[in-house]
Amino acid sequence: MAIGWMAVLQLVPWSDVISNAPKIAEGAKKLWNSIGKKPPLPAAENGLAPLVADADPSGMAAIEKRIQAMEIATTELHEQMLASADLIKTLAEQNTQLVKRIEVNRTRLIMLALVTFVVAVIAVTSLTLLLTR
Repeated sequence: MAIGWMAVLQLVPWSDVISNAPKIAEGAKKLWNSIGKKPPLPAAENGLAPLVADADPSGMAAIEKRIQAMEIATTELHEQMLASADLIKTLAEQNTQLVKRIEVNRTRLIMLALVTFVVAVIAVTSLTLLLTR
């Protein structure tokens, strides 16, 4: 079973994987920096702010403050979504390259099997003719 894994690992185009690794790492680092290190949004002091505006002007200010915080959070989420999409695009391109290489190797393996079969038939035929004489 270990021989099968070794064969699979030898078929991987490691030069492409290694050359694309910095792009993947950079994209993952950007994604992590944009998501992982953001402090959580400040919670409202007394639970949820009232939904109905009172005659009190400070209530309107609290609502406006919450709206601005939500707009900022939405903008940050959009930026994170774009970073994630860029990372996914890079991974998809690398996956496409790997699939193309696998297809080329599969085609070569089929051709090699056919050539080996033809050579084996010729060898058996030649050996049979040589032994029958």
